[in-house]
Amino acid sequence: MSTKRLNVLIYSGPGATPTSIRHITYTLRRLLGANYAIITITAEQLLKEPWPPTCALLVLPGGADMAYCRSLNGTGNRRIKQYVQLGGSFLGLCAGGYYGCSKCEFEVGKRGMEVVGERELGFFPGTCRGLAFGGFVYNSEDGARAVRVKEKDGTGPVFRSYYNGGGVFVDAGKFEDKGIEVLATYEDELVVDAGEGGAAVVLCKVGEGKVVLTGPHPEFPPVNLHQENYRHPENRTIIEDLKADDEPRAAFVRGCLRKLGLEVSEEATPVPSLSRLHLSSPQPSKISELVHSWQEAGIVSTEDGEELIKGENDTFRLEEVGRWNMSSVAKAVADVIPQAVKDILPSAITPSSSAAPANAGKENQAPRTDTPSTDRILDYNSITKQLVAHETALPEPKETPYFNHHAFFSNLQSYSAANCRESDASWARTLLYGEVVTSTNTLLEKNPKLLTHLPTGLTATATTQVAGRGRGTNVWVSPPGSLMFSVVLRHSIALNTSAPVVFVQYLAALAIVAGIRDYDRGYARLPVKLKWPNDIYALDPAKDPKEKAYVKIGGILVNSSYAGGDYTLVVGVGLNTNNTAPSVSLSQLAANAGLPAFTLEKLLASVLTQFEELYTKFCRTGFDAKLESFYYDSWLHTDQIVTLEAEGGAKARIKGITRDWGLLVAEEVGWDGRARGGRWELQSDSNSFDFFKGLLKKKI
Repeated sequence: MSTKRLNVLIYSGPGATPTSIRHITYTLRRLLGANYAIITITAEQLLKEPWPPTCALLVLPGGADMAYCRSLNGTGNRRIKQYVQLGGSFLGLCAGGYYGCSKCEFEVGKRGMEVVGERELGFFPGTCRGLAFGGFVYNSEDGARAVRVKEKDGTGPVFRSYYNGGGVFVDAGKFEDKGIEVLATYEDELVVDAGEGGAAVVLCKVGEGKVVLTGPHPEFPPVNLHQENYRHPENRTIIEDLKADDEPRAAFVRGCLRKLGLEVSEEATPVPSLSRLHLSSPQPSKISELVHSWQEAGIVSTEDGEELIKGENDTFRLEEVGRWNMSSVAKAVADVIPQAVKDILPSAITPSSSAAPANAGKENQAPRTDTPSTDRILDYNSITKQLVAHETALPEPKETPYFNHHAFFSNLQSYSAANCRESDASWARTLLYGEVVTSTNTLLEKNPKLLTHLPTGLTATATTQVAGRGRGTNVWVSPPGSLMFSVVLRHSIALNTSAPVVFVQYLAALAIVAGIRDYDRGYARLPVKLKWPNDIYALDPAKDPKEKAYVKIGGILVNSSYAGGDYTLVVGVGLNTNNTAPSVSLSQLAANAGLPAFTLEKLLASVLTQFEELYTKFCRTGFDAKLESFYYDSWLHTDQIVTLEAEGGAKARIKGITRDWGLLVAEEVGWDGRARGGRWELQSDSNSFDFFKGLLKKKI
């Protein structure tokens, strides 16, 4: 088995400032988001989770070098160094740049500010010395500057980069024989001794890996800076200065990422706007009943003529197809109506149906719930989401051009008729769809007041997620063409003895495999398997079949809460279906087998039908011998030999899972492969597993 490195991890533990995290996340999502998952990693995750095998880039953003030392010295730094030496990539920005050197010198001799000391990572074998430019003030923008930087090879122009407290890499040019390459130099006069060259950005070759360290912040785009923060006489023009040089700055960042071996998008992916959410059912009267139940329960409030649902995490504006919404259009036309006219028009009129696009001239583009696109960092949680209740008919294709509701419900009915023997075929009869959403799991699970009033089996799906969630650092990328959905379940605690709730994640994995196999004639032979406990893998068609090289194509995340005798579960799934990057997709497997590509509507219907049938049977008979046999037929691990690090490196053979609580069973073997009598039962939520290296790592 093998796995592709798809995760870009941004350290967010002690020392990293929220501002620096936001800027680098924004920049990397625009440049790498089409090919990688851009996510944050805490200090605890970095220390304890098996992140290196799937990590394409580890980023240490701006912040406080000493706080990094306190959190990462010892174990953390050893893991980072080993990751890089074995072929990983590392990006250290400003404080991360200081931290990646053999020695840090900051404000030497200045009382209350001085930081001097050796550093464990030592990627740059010399000293990073600062301040390169004076005026730095902790927790302030007073010392921020737009400093001139020049690419060392001379192919690019001098450009101005954001700077606030960074250092210079002393005598960097003298370390060429140690794998150091100067990528950029400061062109403005420095206030410290830089030795030769004034290196602002360096590339370090470390073992099989590569490291880029910076003094300035080239990842800070001016569009995300706010003028009210820059009133100091020295930096009042910083935003305009940076805007003038934004193009070469962005080109330089792209070049740095390419030197680290990353696949960079030629065109930056803009920050997407959120779309309307469409609530529908093949029986539209059920939508009317659901909305009425919300009103009776008091979760719908009226403000300024608008019906709002204020959840704990999100606010939803409730609309009906054809209902005239005055305030929405006032916002939409605010930029084109003269102010004198705006003053006499308290509101404008437009139907809320997305059949009338808010963005003029962009046919079939669903209107967005946020303000007209300003390609900058957005707080998606603060944006009011428009929820359109379709109480008379299903949304037409022109309203949701990337998801055909008629096709979905037609396929759902067909699969239910053919496969539902145990269940009453009630799941997904209420569907929540959005072209662009934050996360289907977040919209449901993070708004418990609304969640308690949603029907069992309600399914939320989307074409694009901008803030998809995963388990720990092991998440999937959600490019266009992925199937993303979440299902609401309620599991009675009375069932927990005969049908423990922990098995729901296994049932979801089985449903995905079964849904693919049952999609249509011929699809049962596609090489799709599940990895315990909650991932979906496929045989990589680019590799020799004899290698048995499997790659991840999907993941499952189950969030649960308990109230009133029931577990309320939100089961989230992400599955590579029609996407061409960054990993293998189901349609690639189908094409190799001479089969037509999957459609998202049909595959969603097939998986949900299988999930409902498996879950209903499970509630009646538990994880019986038939389900157990199906599970083992679908997973990757039968008789796999692994190493148990928490047991002193003991070797063990995977035998299966227990049918009572779904624990992983491993039996001890000697170096000759013979059983030695030891046995372990391991929980999926208290251990981290990296089967691809034959390791089981117990979390501390």
